[in-house]
Amino acid sequence: MGFVLLLGCGAAAYAYFKLSGNIKSDDLSANGKNGAGTEKPDAFGRTPINLLVIGSDQRTDAGDKKLGGAADSSGARADVEMVVHISADRSNATVMSVPRDLVASWSGCHDKGHPSMGPQTDQKINAALNGGPGCSVDAVHQLTGIPIDHFMMVDFKGVVKMSNAVGGVPVCVDNNVYDPYSHLKLKKGNHVLKGDAALEFLRTRHGFGDSSDSRGRTVAQHIYLNSLVGTLKSHGTLSSPTKLWKLANAATSALTVDNALDTPTKLIGLANDLNKVPQNRITYATLQTYDTKVNGVDETLISKPSAPALFRTIIDDQSLTTGSGAKTKAAATPTVAPGTIAVQVQNGSRAIGRAGAIAQELIGKGFSPQTSSGDGPDTTTTSLSYPAGEQAQAQTVAKALGLPSKAVKQGTGNGIVLLLGTDWTTGTVYPGGKSASTPSDSKAALEGANSKLSKCAQVSTFDDVIGLNAAGQPTSSDHTYGSTSPTHAYALSPNIKDSAP
Repeated sequence: MGFVLLLGCGAAAYAYFKLSGNIKSDDLSANGKNGAGTEKPDAFGRTPINLLVIGSDQRTDAGDKKLGGAADSSGARADVEMVVHISADRSNATVMSVPRDLVASWSGCHDKGHPSMGPQTDQKINAALNGGPGCSVDAVHQLTGIPIDHFMMVDFKGVVKMSNAVGGVPVCVDNNVYDPYSHLKLKKGNHVLKGDAALEFLRTRHGFGDSSDSRGRTVAQHIYLNSLVGTLKSHGTLSSPTKLWKLANAATSALTVDNALDTPTKLIGLANDLNKVPQNRITYATLQTYDTKVNGVDETLISKPSAPALFRTIIDDQSLTTGSGAKTKAAATPTVAPGTIAVQVQNGSRAIGRAGAIAQELIGKGFSPQTSSGDGPDTTTTSLSYPAGEQAQAQTVAKALGLPSKAVKQGTGNGIVLLLGTDWTTGTVYPGGKSASTPSDSKAALEGANSKLSKCAQVSTFDDVIGLNAAGQPTSSDHTYGSTSPTHAYALSPNIKDSAP
């Protein structure tokens, strides 16, 4: 923006017009204005920002088909989905990747200009993009409960443009790697990825980690994104008029954004918010999943209770790093992950629907889905009873609902029972109380989330690259007969040019 001002009125007007003309925008939600949820302000009235970054595999023109291959060119899928959470005070951020093959359900999508989609049950979440970016926003919001304020979508050509605009993105690989599917081929060591090489690195699904979309691919993407952030901050890109103009021109022509970001001024405002977050206070995580067979079909499902704990830290705007950038630790006082606590909510107030409303509030706050509701004995005073040894669990429930300490007592039953009295017939917070965010243990939130950011991308050791012919190309598209590792594939392909020196 400083560069634009320095250009003078005439040139600034041209620059603004040029950048405005580049921007493509779309509706945030495919199901109405409020389909993506609403943020809760903090005590100072500040609100966090949650941005959904989407990498589309749609091949709508010859350029994208050349980069991504013409196969499976119909429709659109999300190769990359990341929820970027910027804290209300702009002191920290969390980047949570959503694995593309994760099975989810969403309410369908009806967005002008995109194919309509009825309610979807147990479908891969990447398919929501076929209903437009607003459909992906709705699917991720319904899966996680996290409000989504904005989205940015980039296609194959956009990745190439952005990597070139910053002069390349430095990465490191810990071994030789060749994935003939994405065409990524790199020697062990450091490289600067530009153009096609950047896209190949981001798209490889057999090159890194456990050779999967759920873990290996997302960790490599985190390494790339962290390096890109560092490049922008340390190489003078944001302070160089020439570099800034090149980047702004590339970014605005490469991205599709929601309608609330459809001008250069609005994009600059978001960039300024992002730029306030120190790089060492960005936590990268992959939504926790596990692979299983359902009716004989391989599926990727959410791991509980760790994934809901991660969602809750984002919803409650809780930092996963300390001021020094280290991962936060569990509090010294006893804390219990809400996802492990089931509550029996009983209605003793006789107000219609009270037990069900409070039970749903607890589940929405991350407590166990086994939380139940029903009728209880008439009472004037709300109480929370717990069995021996479960005082910490009861205190977690009390804090979440604003119950006073005098309402919590040890009982003789086998479970935690919340009996609602006539002193609490409306609302989801006890009258006069203050609802605290359920204490989310960062250890639980990051359990299995691959949050440790390695210096080098770890090359897969699995034999998941199928046989190669003399030209170093795969002899079949059938993954059933995997026969070699990415490192061995590199050795078998001396005639294939490396993606980057």
